[in-house]
Amino acid sequence: MSADPQRGRVVVVSGPGGVGKGTVVQALRDRNPQIAVSVSATTRPPRAGEEDGVHYHFVDRDRFMAMVDAGEFVEWAEFNGNLYGTPWSSVRDAVSSGAPVVLEIDVQGARQVLEHRTAALDTTLVFLEPPSWEELAERLRGRGSESEDSLRARLAIGREEMAAAEWFDHRIVNETVDAAVDALERILAPTSQG
Repeated sequence: MSADPQRGRVVVVSGPGGVGKGTVVQALRDRNPQIAVSVSATTRPPRAGEEDGVHYHFVDRDRFMAMVDAGEFVEWAEFNGNLYGTPWSSVRDAVSSGAPVVLEIDVQGARQVLEHRTAALDTTLVFLEPPSWEELAERLRGRGSESEDSLRARLAIGREEMAAAEWFDHRIVNETVDAAVDALERILAPTSQG
């Protein structure tokens, strides 16, 4: 039986907050509906237009910590006062169906996924970076969902996250969504078995 180069493949898309991970992953999914995107759990409140079970599983802190204690997450982290995690179930279900799976997670979570990298969980780490630091700050401001103190805290965290880019398998500069999706599609393309 020949190996399907996509079966069991997990691609982690990570990078600093505000870089456009969600926008790029959604555009990738729009072009390639066969790609599964895991739905993370979070304790943060939904933003306008976000739906429970579609964008995130919105849970309270007690439920989230119960899930941590039960070992239900591939990775989890606290970011800016909120908890985020990727349930094993969302990854296993997609991998077992044969679909490549994209995890859109923060840098802390990507480090944990790296620790789980095995032959059974073939993981590729992709760092999405902004065209410039100024552009990242402008994108965060443009959201309009951050106080000035929160924005400063996110930018400080972003500087630390940018320093982690070197240990990712691939780096993509998010100049435009289309170009970033093109680069992700090249990474997801089956490799030749020669």
